[in-house]
Amino acid sequence: MPPSKSDISSDFPGRIKRLRNKFGLTQMRLAELMGVSFASVNRWENGQSRPSALAWQQITRVEMLGIEALGQWSDAQSLGRDIASDGDSKVASPPGIDFSTDPEVVRIIAEGERLRYGHLFNPSFAIEISLIDPLPHQRIAVYEHMLKQTRLRFLLADDAGAGKTIMAGLYILEMLTRRLLHRVLIVPPAGLVGNWEREMRTLFSLPFRVVAGSEARVGNPFVDLESNLLIVSVDTLSGERMFSRLQESTVEPYDLVIFDEAHKLSADREPDFNVRKTDRYLLAEALAGMARDDPRWQLDWSCRHLLWVRFF
Repeated sequence: MPPSKSDISSDFPGRIKRLRNKFGLTQMRLAELMGVSFASVNRWENGQSRPSALAWQQITRVEMLGIEALGQWSDAQSLGRDIASDGDSKVASPPGIDFSTDPEVVRIIAEGERLRYGHLFNPSFAIEISLIDPLPHQRIAVYEHMLKQTRLRFLLADDAGAGKTIMAGLYILEMLTRRLLHRVLIVPPAGLVGNWEREMRTLFSLPFRVVAGSEARVGNPFVDLESNLLIVSVDTLSGERMFSRLQESTVEPYDLVIFDEAHKLSADREPDFNVRKTDRYLLAEALAGMARDDPRWQLDWSCRHLLWVRFF
């Protein structure tokens, strides 16, 4: 039965350090052998915390039986030990730790890792890292309606100048920081392409790339390294050459597609009650995953999240 914490000797910091030095182990290596964190061993030796009852039982077994008591018989070579015929061991010098890395690089990596989990501490984390001060109706739309939908199918309709682009950008940034999005495609009318690119870049630091129609003639703009965040006009994307690039098997599905000026994705009912759909409308149907018999508009995938933006 493991000892209780009250049974742990008060001189445990020195005993652990002497034990580690005896077998030529670094704090990190001892932590690996015991199945604990490096920080735990460090705090034990500094007297900042006491080992658990189970950890102390492991330590006392090693004191009595040697390092093999941790079940590392087959790991003797990785410990840098040469087992002699008389049972003694010759301890090799443990490998040193390299502290020569540029501290600025370490700081940037640590800061990036910290920011990855910012949303766990602040549910509106995207607001803190963007250059916006959202109005109440913008917060409500994003945080009380859009983000709560596990699969977004949302019409964002408001008056002109009410900040619909800001709401869309805030949703994108929040979903990206939560690692719920990877690839985003924004499909506005041609006259608004520059506005979307500028606001995503200046307000949210999102490097969206604008795709021109000529790019489809020389390659596939949806598969290169910069294809995760794209803006392409609705008429360019609905063109046969550009859409055929989207149909290629090498294209990774987009997680979110945003259609701006959604009222322009029109369909008309003819006098004979047949519905005539424009290419813009058929494009939206294809990206939404609505199966069609026409190969011109067939896609092997559909986007998970769809956002339509329009004004009243």
